[in-house]
Amino acid sequence: MYRPKEPETRRPDAGQASPGRSPASLLDLIGHPQTEEGAETYRRLAVPENRGNAPEIDNATEEQAPDSHRTWIQNRLNAQLGSLRELGPADIILWLQQRLLLVIVATILGICAAVAYGLTATPRYTVYTDLIIDPQNLNVVSDDVFASNPQREAQLLEVESRLRVLTSRNVLRQVIFDLNLTEDPEFVKPGLLEPLFRFFSPATSLQDRELGVLRQLSERVDARREERSFVVVLSVWSEEPDKAVRLSESIVRAFESELFESAATSAGRIAAGLNERLDELRAAVTAAEEKVEAFRRENDLQATAGELANSRISSLVDTQVVEAQQRLIQADARYAQMQAAVANGQAATAAVFESPAMTTLRGSYNVLRQQIGSMERTYGSRHPRLIALRSEEAALENAITDEARRILQSARTDTEQAKAALEELRTTAEDGRTTVYGNNDAQVRLRELEREARAKATVYETFLARTTQITERQQIDTTNVRVISPAVPPQSKSWPPRTIIMAAGGAAAGAAFGIILALGLGLWGHLWRARSGLGRRFA
Repeated sequence: MYRPKEPETRRPDAGQASPGRSPASLLDLIGHPQTEEGAETYRRLAVPENRGNAPEIDNATEEQAPDSHRTWIQNRLNAQLGSLRELGPADIILWLQQRLLLVIVATILGICAAVAYGLTATPRYTVYTDLIIDPQNLNVVSDDVFASNPQREAQLLEVESRLRVLTSRNVLRQVIFDLNLTEDPEFVKPGLLEPLFRFFSPATSLQDRELGVLRQLSERVDARREERSFVVVLSVWSEEPDKAVRLSESIVRAFESELFESAATSAGRIAAGLNERLDELRAAVTAAEEKVEAFRRENDLQATAGELANSRISSLVDTQVVEAQQRLIQADARYAQMQAAVANGQAATAAVFESPAMTTLRGSYNVLRQQIGSMERTYGSRHPRLIALRSEEAALENAITDEARRILQSARTDTEQAKAALEELRTTAEDGRTTVYGNNDAQVRLRELEREARAKATVYETFLARTTQITERQQIDTTNVRVISPAVPPQSKSWPPRTIIMAAGGAAAGAAFGIILALGLGLWGHLWRARSGLGRRFA
């Protein structure tokens, strides 16, 4: 430790510094002629001698007094700093041993204060709710007005924005209104002097009371997002476990309602802007369509379902020509098959001869053939009944031949009629083409006007459909927020901690305060002794 005085035998000469001290130490200056001269000058300035009625100071003393004063203060500070450099662990241990009782008392007081606070403090019960806030909304309609960004950074920013909405004032105000927290004694606690203030000042307005409740509720609500996920943890504390659960559930409901209202408001604003534009588009479409109809009337171009009548008739005639050609081909092929069957004597078995009468005759002929075959196997080929049956067989064959010739004649008639119809349709088609070719110039201008009108109508219909879609979109909640862990009443309070923990914390804080106080008092005493020793040295 630093000693304010040294034995006279160990004091070095005036012009030689001590080898164990730094050159800047004040102890090196003790005994120095300039230091003693400065101290003597300072004493003369501090207590001037009275010389007669008016004190007189020499000119040399007046010039040396300020410098000597500054030198004395600097030497004093250097001495105290030098004493601090000589401190060691032994000094700190000695200070703690000398003031051990102070440390013990401070520790006991800390324990008592912590236990008293733990027993008297208002308890807090904290509940936690886990939510998944998916930035990609439900895809109810295609090409939604709120497009989702597939990039992860943008999705995380969207979740962070919704996390801010979860603890926003709009959500908390809705919770205050739903749970009527402005009448809850937990949030509206009267102060000790509030009755006196009410006597001298008007009552607090509802807005001020709601603002106070809002501030308290915002301090009790916290939300954070888990790393690398869309999971958000909502924490709410209250003085009652059930009330904390109700607050958490109400905040979640208000949050979902706020997201829906925000999306509906944005969609409504867009729909209102589109409705203003629809009037202009509707007028432009009407003018374009009227221009098309006026041109048709001027050029005698009739249209049905957006197509010119001449073009439609020509297309129908062309289609009929193709169908008539197909019918003629089929009729010629059928007639040729019938002629070949008759020439080969296959009228009874050819499938081309189809009619109700032919079907009946063929059925009777087959039955008769079966009877003849059965009787030939049973009675022989010369049985009298076989003669009658063969007569019937010949009659049926003649009837089948006559029916086949009749069908052949009918097929020939059909072929001739198909040829005549085809020729007539070809003539009509040629006449229609002539009419169509005559209106080509008018059709070119008409198509241009129709394209212009169709383009304007397409834009108008797109805007109209989009407006209707957005208007209906306002009524649908597409936010994708799910509660995966609802709030449950906690089993124990979150604040203050248990009594044993509070006692341990109080003991640690009291011991730390006692140690700091003991060290501070020891350091103060050390500096005071160093100051006293320096004063005696300069005396």
